[in-house]
Amino acid sequence: MLYSGLNYKVKIGLVPIRRDVTPRPGIFNWEKAEERGLASVKYIIDNFTTENVSFVDLKGVNDVEVMYCENDVDKAVEKFKAEKVDAVVIINSNFGNEEAAGRFAKEMGTPVLLWGPLDDVFEADGMRYTDTQCGLFGASRQFQRLGVKFSYIENCRITDEAFAEGLKKFIAVACMVKNFRGMRIAQVGCRPKPFCSVMINEHELLAKFGVQVVPVNMATVIDKFNRVMRENVDEIKKGADLIRSQYEMDDIGENDAEKMYALVLVYKEIFEETKVQAITTECWTSMPLGVGVVPCTAMSLLADMGYIVACESDVFGAIAMSMLACATLGSKVPFFGEFTVRHPENKNAELLWHCGPFAYSLKAEDSVAKSVNQRPWFRVRDGKFTVCRMDQDNGKYTFLNGTCASTDGPYTFGTYLWAQFDDLNKWERKLVEGPYIHHMAEIEGDYTEHIREFCKYAGDIIPDNL
Repeated sequence: MLYSGLNYKVKIGLVPIRRDVTPRPGIFNWEKAEERGLASVKYIIDNFTTENVSFVDLKGVNDVEVMYCENDVDKAVEKFKAEKVDAVVIINSNFGNEEAAGRFAKEMGTPVLLWGPLDDVFEADGMRYTDTQCGLFGASRQFQRLGVKFSYIENCRITDEAFAEGLKKFIAVACMVKNFRGMRIAQVGCRPKPFCSVMINEHELLAKFGVQVVPVNMATVIDKFNRVMRENVDEIKKGADLIRSQYEMDDIGENDAEKMYALVLVYKEIFEETKVQAITTECWTSMPLGVGVVPCTAMSLLADMGYIVACESDVFGAIAMSMLACATLGSKVPFFGEFTVRHPENKNAELLWHCGPFAYSLKAEDSVAKSVNQRPWFRVRDGKFTVCRMDQDNGKYTFLNGTCASTDGPYTFGTYLWAQFDDLNKWERKLVEGPYIHHMAEIEGDYTEHIREFCKYAGDIIPDNL
């Protein structure tokens, strides 16, 4: 099986929990708590299991499959770690057990979601059985005391839309965290000489977050390219025909389509050999000198194959694109549009642009796709988009994020989106005053809350919302 970058499969542990006290009529009824805890587990498994999302329950931990005392913690931790769960959901079935919940969450060390079903049974004699919300306050305070980072869905019915939205967001955040921890990014070639703005501290990235930059020098790329051109003639011809079918080609592109596609195979080989989740690449300086072609078209094709490749040796750009892809569990394609020029008439519109690396699938239907000087030209389809960038200064890491909507603007070259912001001046000032640069990652939809939650678990990254 070939390595393909990011891993969008997420496994979630489900932990219904009740309070362990002497049973008595009313709020500490064990049977009611266990019944609703197991019903919640079944509902989640039945309604949220997908090709990418699976769940593990407490079968085998104890006879009732509900955590109720600290003696259950070690068995549950052992089972979930053996199953390699990426995150856990703690379901307060009645008041819960804050001691067990706290120790379990602490020992797991994964993202934790706390939720409990709405208390909605009030008998005619005044009796109620669960008091779940009350226990949520106790469990959350115990998490805080133990330094456990956690997410939360407001006390609601499991059939409420708030629960579905909250659980899906948590699953997506778990995917982001899973791929960020221990992330490997190949840096193909060195950064362009004038781009001091994309400098990074590799050691600090590795020490703080376990994120490793894997260098791939241009001599290696040239050798791979020449071999691919010799050995993959038929595959390259098919790829070149695909490029010609998608774009109105100029003479340069018509003659170089085979070379343009050969770089797709080169980058795929680098992914497979280095076992990285993303690539950031030198693109318009030594690349055309070394292999006679720029990689913009290859990057566009790779994006639609699910690979993350960022321009101009921008490691933080590659991280931001990867996190956006994970926020959608791979269902949407990120792109890398930099703040370039203001709209000549609309004071809150900006051109998000790059030479030509955006995925072809993002093209607006009414935009004619051209290949000019080996680079794709087209406009991105209309929609609402998340705009973000992770960056650092003096050891402080922040994750800028906000949203924009497409708007009308002048025709221009390259791949681009005219973006409408609520207050473009805030964005411009933020980029000028730092610690960010104008390179941004975008994806269709609003994932700003996902980024905020991701920062909670990533460690030492501050969300910066605009």
